[in-house]
Amino acid sequence: MIYLDTSVVLARLFAEDRSPPDAFWSQTLVASRLLEFEVFTRVNARGAATSHADDARRLIGRVNLLEMSARVLDRALLPFARPVRTLDALHLATMDFLRSQGLMPALATYDQRLAAAAIGEGYALADC
Repeated sequence: MIYLDTSVVLARLFAEDRSPPDAFWSQTLVASRLLEFEVFTRVNARGAATSHADDARRLIGRVNLLEMSARVLDRALLPFARPVRTLDALHLATMDFLRSQGLMPALATYDQRLAAAAIGEGYALADC
């Protein structure tokens, strides 16, 4: 199971130099519903809704999105092993929820701060 960070979706969507291979997208992918908001905020900020919104919906459609429950939001209020930004706290809290359910997702991210924080919480990084 791979927990998908927004940086990976955006890299694929905008055909950046680093992007996971096609096979990556056939794995079990999970993320917080926050992913959808982050992706569309960036698509809109780039003025790319007309050209990229359908592709964004298709990519997000491959991901099992988890709602930000009160339990996840409460966890995000607590400290993490490393200082984190607000959205990173929400992603890590969602990963903690999955772990509490007996699942151990690996994190797919190109964000070095989020990667370091995830490692500090005991998560592995996915190859992407």
